[in-house]
Amino acid sequence: MLQKYLPNGLAMSLAVSFLLPASLMMSSSGVYAAEDAIVIYSARKEHLIKPQLDEFTKQTGIKTLLYTGKDGALIERVKAESERTEADILMMADAGNLGYAAEQGLFQPLNSSVIKQNIPLNLRDADDFWTGLSVRARTLVYATERLQPNQLKDYEDLADAKWQGKLCLRTSQKVYNKSLVASIIAHDGEAKAEKVVAGWVKNLAAKPYAKDSQVMEAILAGRCDVGIVNTYYFGRLMAEKPDTKLALFWANQETTGTHVNVSGAGIVKASDQVDNARKLIEWLAQDQAQKIYAEVNQEYPANPAVPVSATVAAWGSFKADELSLSEVVSRQQQAVRLMQKAGYR
Repeated sequence: MLQKYLPNGLAMSLAVSFLLPASLMMSSSGVYAAEDAIVIYSARKEHLIKPQLDEFTKQTGIKTLLYTGKDGALIERVKAESERTEADILMMADAGNLGYAAEQGLFQPLNSSVIKQNIPLNLRDADDFWTGLSVRARTLVYATERLQPNQLKDYEDLADAKWQGKLCLRTSQKVYNKSLVASIIAHDGEAKAEKVVAGWVKNLAAKPYAKDSQVMEAILAGRCDVGIVNTYYFGRLMAEKPDTKLALFWANQETTGTHVNVSGAGIVKASDQVDNARKLIEWLAQDQAQKIYAEVNQEYPANPAVPVSATVAAWGSFKADELSLSEVVSRQQQAVRLMQKAGYR
């Protein structure tokens, strides 16, 4: 199911395949003709990006068309559509996905001094094909009724036998964990990283879960005491249930810093709206849009000049890993092989 959102805020659902030619999709709906609009294929859900797009249109008069879907499906769609694609911008939920899209030749260089000025180098592609626009940390979450923060340390420590039967993790299939393990490989080397991941597997209290939210539910149910999640999932849970007996712990504060990753965007190579596409991504990297990112999904602004939301500030400050996400992307396949070898499914 595709979701298309028109510039005036009207949303409609279209039961069409990702692999249908774009021209066929346009003729089938009769509402796609918007030759001057920026077309965005986005793995971010509507409510997380549409407020920014609406404000951009309000300020600039430039229209946008938004299609949402899963990262992998959107990448395959752009590949299948090739030069016929309607997409001008591809938005992905992790540097791993952005990097994969770049490897497939789907992007063109951003060529923007505004983006380089506003987004730190480690959150952008080294070859300038994509940029991060919002940041989240992937860190430890624990049961406050059973653990004290001084019992926790870092990702590597979760491999220690003292955590046997007390650890819950999301599946290794999710790109978030591929990126986390890629960062551990970059810092610790492959041999040590493999021991860490193998230790995690031995310490699992249950089969890896499909979602971060399920990891937190398992901790609350007493099936385990500690897990690893993206911070905004914790923020969503606490917004619904503020008395929940969970807390975040900032991993690796005495060493590399807590792993962070981005949601970001790149300009599609076949775009016929390059100037406006660049203008939109530049706008998303500046103050007003960055504040919306911070408030809507409890993420960290990628632009360091913009403050975090009050909710996120209440979680406390931490030292973030400054490893280049391009380095993380380059080690994705190495991380996949390592996790398979260590039995992490």
